[in-house]
Amino acid sequence: MTTGPVTAGSLGAGSPPPAGPPIDLSTRRNRVGERIIKVLLAGSALLSVAITVGIAVALLTPLTTFFSNVGLGEFLTGTSWTAGFGDKSSWTDKDWGVLPLVLGTLSTTVIALLVAVPFGLGTAIYLSEYARPKVRKVLKPLLEILAGVPTVVYGVFALTIITPILQDLVGVEIFNNLSPGVVMGFMIIPTVASLSEDAMSAVPSALREGSYALGSNRMQTTLRVVFPAALSGIVAAIVLGISRAVGETMIVAIAAGNQPQFTFNPLVGAQTMTGFIAQVASGDAPQGSPVYYSLFAVGALLFVITLVINAISIALVRKFRQAY
Repeated sequence: MTTGPVTAGSLGAGSPPPAGPPIDLSTRRNRVGERIIKVLLAGSALLSVAITVGIAVALLTPLTTFFSNVGLGEFLTGTSWTAGFGDKSSWTDKDWGVLPLVLGTLSTTVIALLVAVPFGLGTAIYLSEYARPKVRKVLKPLLEILAGVPTVVYGVFALTIITPILQDLVGVEIFNNLSPGVVMGFMIIPTVASLSEDAMSAVPSALREGSYALGSNRMQTTLRVVFPAALSGIVAAIVLGISRAVGETMIVAIAAGNQPQFTFNPLVGAQTMTGFIAQVASGDAPQGSPVYYSLFAVGALLFVITLVINAISIALVRKFRQAY
C-alpha cells in the first residue's frame, strides 16, 4: 500500500474537495468593529489637531493688523497696558505693554498652585495609600464634584466670602489677586488629587511589598517608593492644574478686578489675560477698533503660553516615565 499527498485525481471524479477550516463569523465581525474604532479614534485625533490649527489660522489676520500698528517688542516688554482707556479708535494714545496682564496671570496661578499642590498631593496619598476601599469609593466622587462646580460660583464665593476674611487678616483691597488665587487653588485640587491618585494606584503592589519586606513603614514606602514610581503621572497632574489656572476666566474676572497693574503685590487688584479677554469680548470695545484687535494679540500670547506648558508637560512625563 502506497501513501502520498492527496490529489484531485486520487479522490476520483465525483469526490468533493477536502473541507477547509470553518469561517468564524464572530471573528470577522470583531475585526470590522476594530477597524471602525480605529477610524473613529484617528478621526478624533485629527479633529483635535484641525481645531488647534483652525484657532491659529483665525488669529493670523487680526494679529497682522495689530502688529502692523504696535511693535512686538513694545507688546512683550512694556510695563503699561492702557488699551481700554481713552479714545478706543486711536492707536497712538495708548500703552500696549502686556506685562501687567501676564504678571497678574502669573500671580494668581502661583497662589493657586501653592494651595492646590500640597492639598492635592496630600489627598492623593491618603486615598491611594491610607483610605480603606469603601472610604475611597465615597470620598473620590465627592472630591471630583468640586471640579463640576461652575467657576462663576467660585468667583462669587471669592468676592463675597474669602475677600472679607482676608481683609480682616491681611488687609487686602476689595479686588485683589490673593482671594481669586486661593479659591482657584481649591478649584483645581480635584484635578491634581484625582490624577495623582490614579497614577499612585497604578504602581504595582509588588514594589510596596518589597519595601515593607526591607523594614520600611507606610510613610517611607509612600514617599520613597510609590511617589517616585508615579512621578510622571503626578507631574502631568500638576501641569494640567497649571494649564487650568492660567486659562481660568470667571474667578479672576469677578474677584481680581479689571485694572491692569504692573505689581508683584497680591494684596491689590491686577487684571489677568483672561480677565481682559472677558472684558473686551463682553462688548466693551467696538469691532474693528484697536482694543478689539488687542483681544486677539492677548489671546495668541495665552495660546502660546498654554502650548509651551503642554510641551514641557510632555517632556517631563517622558523623562520620568517608568515601565513595569
